[in-house]
Amino acid sequence: MNINKMRTPWANPRVIGVILLVFIFGMACGALTMRLKSRQSSSRAAMARLENKKNVLASFKKELDLTPQQEEKMEIVLDDFMKYIHDLQVQMDEIRSHGRDQILKILNDEQKKKFETVLANSR
Repeated sequence: MNINKMRTPWANPRVIGVILLVFIFGMACGALTMRLKSRQSSSRAAMARLENKKNVLASFKKELDLTPQQEEKMEIVLDDFMKYIHDLQVQMDEIRSHGRDQILKILNDEQKKKFETVLANSR
């Protein structure tokens, strides 16, 4: 028997394909779960971020002995940072939604129902 012709089981393209599909499905489910959970807490998170910004600004003002002009500039920087984070979150939500849509395109009607149930149960 020629050793060069023997393949390890994991080198089979079908095995690699199945592993890849399981990995992608897991990522999509995780992303969708995060999206659904983030929607539920988005208003609470917005309030928490606002309070956090106030706390951070107050802490910086006290610890760094900021002048009023520095405090104004610091607030602008914090606002810009929060907007940037929010924009990234929106992009992540769009990516998750796209992934969900792509998964739904490859499933039949029965699988779609099961997929939606899996997502609903993971909330």
